[in-house]
Amino acid sequence: MIRPRGERGSVTVWLALASFVMIFLVGLAVDLGGQVHAHERAHDLAAQAARAGGEEVDGGAAIQGNDPAINTAAARTAAQRYLEAAGVSGTVAITNGNTITVTVHDTYEPRFLSLLGINRLDVTGTASARLIRTIGGNQQ
Repeated sequence: MIRPRGERGSVTVWLALASFVMIFLVGLAVDLGGQVHAHERAHDLAAQAARAGGEEVDGGAAIQGNDPAINTAAARTAAQRYLEAAGVSGTVAITNGNTITVTVHDTYEPRFLSLLGINRLDVTGTASARLIRTIGGNQQ
């Protein structure tokens, strides 16, 4: 079968274009997967920092039988120390005297998207810890 001269090399162009698209899609999957992993890490660090801060209970109130309360200064310091040790930045908020909320701000540096000029993807994770009093396993 004789092909017309105008179609010569069309398979090569199609193969080159298809290869480029496949590499781009694989790179996109790698970088978006990395961003999801970074987001999960930020959430985990926020949860652990909130737990560390939530361990700072105001002992005087608890001993007197009052509702448990977070020692605000100590809890904020403990959570910030945890974040600093993990190498991330974040904010700590304490509400109602019994809930500590930590928000972690981190970044993911893409491997493939950086070729397109996207050099940084911001990720945020938020978690809270709340003090409760239980008697016999039931929240009071």
